[in-house]
Amino acid sequence: MEYKKGLRAGIPIALGYLSVSFTFGIMAIKYGFTIWQATLISLTTVTSAGQFAGIGIMTTPGLYLDMLISQLTINVRYSFMSISLSQKLDRRFRGVWKWILGFFITDEIFAVAVSRPIVSRSFFAGLATLPWIGWTLGTGLGASLGNVLPAAIMSALGIAIYGMFVAIVVPPAKDNKYILLAAGIAALISVGFTYLPLLKTVSPGIAISIAAIAAAAIAAIIRPVEEEPDPDYESADPESPRESGINTSVAPKCTHSEGSRESGINTSVAPKCTHSEGSPKENSSAASRTEAIKQKKASVFTDAHNSGREVRS
Repeated sequence: MEYKKGLRAGIPIALGYLSVSFTFGIMAIKYGFTIWQATLISLTTVTSAGQFAGIGIMTTPGLYLDMLISQLTINVRYSFMSISLSQKLDRRFRGVWKWILGFFITDEIFAVAVSRPIVSRSFFAGLATLPWIGWTLGTGLGASLGNVLPAAIMSALGIAIYGMFVAIVVPPAKDNKYILLAAGIAALISVGFTYLPLLKTVSPGIAISIAAIAAAAIAAIIRPVEEEPDPDYESADPESPRESGINTSVAPKCTHSEGSRESGINTSVAPKCTHSEGSPKENSSAASRTEAIKQKKASVFTDAHNSGREVRS
């Protein structure tokens, strides 16, 4: 049942991945990859932006360090997503299943899964199934049709990836202009690495990493994220009643009935008081008053008893 729910939730993601990975397949063919190589990349990675950056680096032999740095920079966000999502996993979603299903973490899959109060193993497996198939299938189709479609259509489809990144940036930028600022800074740095005499000699993987880190750092300095106040936090203001030791409770309300008016003896039970705990001094004072009341009752009872003996004699 949970698996079917996950499948239904993953249908929109799969349709989106199908179109984007189609473009990846076309670009992979342009870079000289075969159909099976392009399909295998999508089958074994599912990293979206990491794949687009990776195929450009893979065409130049020996840039292993560049590949490592660029992929680490681009894909490190998945680690933080996994940590956040792990707080919502049920008891059966543990052990080797975390290793297996953690492979399918993407931005969209994470967004759907984290919106649920509890994420079961079956639901997440169903959620990841169709997007993974759609991503792999779209890559294979794009790579296969890359040799069939006219050059004009191929060129037009080749810019679809830029539309995907625009679609990622624009919606949140409407609410936060600093996201647009960070994207603009990254774009300017990338242009510098493309055209400036000294910077254009830097490999693409290093250039992508520098642009991403520098843009994020500059945006963080200009507009740091404000911490949200903790609702459970209690102010340690020395003037507050709790910190100053002042008892703010209402005075205790005691109710008791009158005793026998004829004998003058109070036959009521001990007064019942309801009050909150005060300071040690106030508690001591209350105990003294209670003891005085008891002694007064005992004195009244003794006087009445002696008066009765005198009347009988």
